Amino acid sequence: MKAARARTPRRPRKGTNPTLKDPVGVYCRVRPLGRADQECCIEVINHTTLQLHPPEGFRLCRNGEYRETQYSFKEVFGTLVAQKELFDVVAKPLVEDLIRGKNGLLFTYGVTGSGKTHTMTGSPGDGGLLPRCLAMIFNSIGPFQAKRFVFKLDEKNGVDVQSEVEALLERQRREALPIPKTPAGKRQLDPEFADMIAVQDHCRAEEVDEDNVYGVFVSYIEIYNNYIYDLLEEPPCDSIKPKPPQSKTLREDQNHNMYVMGCTEVEVKSTEEAFEVFWRGQKKRRIANTQLNRESSRSHSVFIIKLAQAPLDADGDNVLQEKEQITLSQLSLVDLAGSERTNRTKAEGNRLREAGNINQSLMTLRTCIEVLRENQLYGTNKMVPYRDSKLTHLFKNYFDGEGKVRMIVCVNPKAEDYEESLQVMRFAEVTQEVEVARPADRPLCWLTPGRRLRHQALREELSRKLELRGGPVGAGPEEQSPAELFFQSLPPLPSCELLDINDDQTLPKLIEALEQRHKMRQALAEEFAKNVLAFKTMLQEFDSSVASKENYIQGKLAEKEKTITGQRTELERLEKKIKTLEYKIEILEKTATIYEEDKRNLQQELESKSQKLQRQASDKRRLEARLQGMVAETSLKWEKECERRVAAKQLEMQNKLWVKDEKLKQLKAIVTEPRAEKPERPSREREREKPLPRSVSPSPVPSTPVAPLRARRSRSAGERWVDHRPPSHVPTETLLQPRVPRAITVEAPSERALARCDRYLLTHQELASDGEIQTKLIKGDVFKTRGGGQAVQFTDIETLKQESPTGRKRRSSPPSPDPAGDAADSEWTDVETRCSVAVEMRAGSALGPGFQHHAQPKRRKP
Repeated sequence: MKAARARTPRRPRKGTNPTLKDPVGVYCRVRPLGRADQECCIEVINHTTLQLHPPEGFRLCRNGEYRETQYSFKEVFGTLVAQKELFDVVAKPLVEDLIRGKNGLLFTYGVTGSGKTHTMTGSPGDGGLLPRCLAMIFNSIGPFQAKRFVFKLDEKNGVDVQSEVEALLERQRREALPIPKTPAGKRQLDPEFADMIAVQDHCRAEEVDEDNVYGVFVSYIEIYNNYIYDLLEEPPCDSIKPKPPQSKTLREDQNHNMYVMGCTEVEVKSTEEAFEVFWRGQKKRRIANTQLNRESSRSHSVFIIKLAQAPLDADGDNVLQEKEQITLSQLSLVDLAGSERTNRTKAEGNRLREAGNINQSLMTLRTCIEVLRENQLYGTNKMVPYRDSKLTHLFKNYFDGEGKVRMIVCVNPKAEDYEESLQVMRFAEVTQEVEVARPADRPLCWLTPGRRLRHQALREELSRKLELRGGPVGAGPEEQSPAELFFQSLPPLPSCELLDINDDQTLPKLIEALEQRHKMRQALAEEFAKNVLAFKTMLQEFDSSVASKENYIQGKLAEKEKTITGQRTELERLEKKIKTLEYKIEILEKTATIYEEDKRNLQQELESKSQKLQRQASDKRRLEARLQGMVAETSLKWEKECERRVAAKQLEMQNKLWVKDEKLKQLKAIVTEPRAEKPERPSREREREKPLPRSVSPSPVPSTPVAPLRARRSRSAGERWVDHRPPSHVPTETLLQPRVPRAITVEAPSERALARCDRYLLTHQELASDGEIQTKLIKGDVFKTRGGGQAVQFTDIETLKQESPTGRKRRSSPPSPDPAGDAADSEWTDVETRCSVAVEMRAGSALGPGFQHHAQPKRRKP
């Protein structure tokens, strides 16, 4: 009989349900501290949350900043959690899915020395996840295992199923090979791992299809320096020049699944045999001694368990030879090498190269997870870099939706691993947000269930009948079969011995007994036919009622499924919304942190500026006090000098008054002296030549306005003026003052003021040749320009001048008695000094857009 082939480590893409997705399950396990006096940086808050707080040394290095961070997981296992509890929560659902025909991936992640290998393998007397998974598998399928070599794996990630005869021939061929093997019942376990698999709790799956036969295959590989090596491969025996192990390559099968080409896959029939194969490969795994771990794994190890299952035929005796009904599921248990820092491990040479490759592969895994999360959260379609590392390339099918993915994050709470543990927590937080499509359930077999049980009952019945035929005599009535009871109910047969030839009673009696038995048999046959007919009718009625109930149930189930699908869709939408909001909250928290940092910096800067201003204010106060002292001293000095000058001036004036008094006395004496002759009348010229006494006060003669030669043009009464009086304008005490009606007085001309008026008046003051103030009123017309500005065209000038009738030169303030103090006196109010800036404009000139004037300082006369 030809072997039927099936390649089903992963069903086609249509076997997944893209609408139903499950997040990657991330769990955390905290390792106990090595010493009780060690500083701890991790605290378990509850069964789903733990908290990281920086150690004392880290706070000093980070300017004393103290920030505690909390991370949530699907479940957190503390230091006192046993291996069994961890297995029941994390690995047991994966084993149940494996028996149902679904794939699974479980890997441990963490820094070096965090307890990953202990979690996966265990220790003597306390087995880890791997031996417990093997024990649960064989406890569940033990009675239903196929004979060895009924299932045969090919080299293209497929499985062949063979008949009993072909499997027997294969076993005989293998047994003929010169390979010493110990029978399974007499296998002596290695004492190194005998305690690890001595699991007392017989855990098993609840839903096991008893109408299937199963076969278990295991393989063990390691990824070292980004190369794949087979740990179960036996190197050729060459004592002269042993060959190094050859690396394996990754291939893709017809269903787009990744597998290791040429990898050794061993069929196992018990937990002991499977773990013995694992232990044989574990001895070949590369480990080394570092500063942080005495037995540090230098490679990623992958232990693959494949479970092949095929249904029995309709008789329940042999395996069904149809490849469409054969399923191959896979469970991968991965022990990742720990990430490490070379400045802590002091790695050199090969160890340094190994650490670089380990960190690179873990970084690639993290990049793939981040890209998957970004694609799912924001709907992008970025390419996930699976091919950058053999580790991610091998397991890309799991993240594409070919089974459940579980990760156990192992952390060491000691303070020295704080920064590494922080990075591990951040990676775990990102991984929890990645969702994997849920694979579809295995299609139901079209054969009637319960075939194995019926076949076993039939075999027991046949064996019982054979035992009755050649079995022991004198069996009790409780051991009689239903056929025997039926024969006993018939009338007994009379004696059949013919001792006399003339005996005519024996045969008639025998004929009569046989006829009775025949009648009884016919009656029983008719009754049996009636019962069969009634039973068929009952079966048909039962089938119709079952069909109607099934239709009703299917309708209800369809409605429930629609409701559940809608609720799941709404739940997924809400979960995505929650994740988006959490991401926004994270961004806002980071932004708030940045703003708080800026606030602290600005507060520090403000404090420094405040201190600087306080110092400047104190310096200013000291300078003011010093200046006040200097002003008081100078004031006192000038007061004394003024008193001295006043006294000197008073003395001088007294002397002058005394001289004048003497002269007046002499003049009085001359006037009062009688004269004989008649006094002569002085002429008008002499009177004019007489000097008149000069008074101290200015002359009361009013100023006379001098009209310009140009006549003033008449204007209407509705015109408005701009009265431009510079800030340096000196008021005069003349009787005649210029008054402009309806004027806008400004100190500096502006475009706004010019736009509101028609005429422009500029008051200009300067010194005349006799030293008096001369005021000029420069008038002009305002008009708009093409550029949108205002221009002024000067038309005429009016001059106002104050003169003395005696022709003397007057000053607006008395001269200083001390010419030498002219430079020191800052309050000199000479008209020439006050009018040192004049505005020069020409009459009749047309300026550009807007109003423009030029001011230049006038030179002071020597």
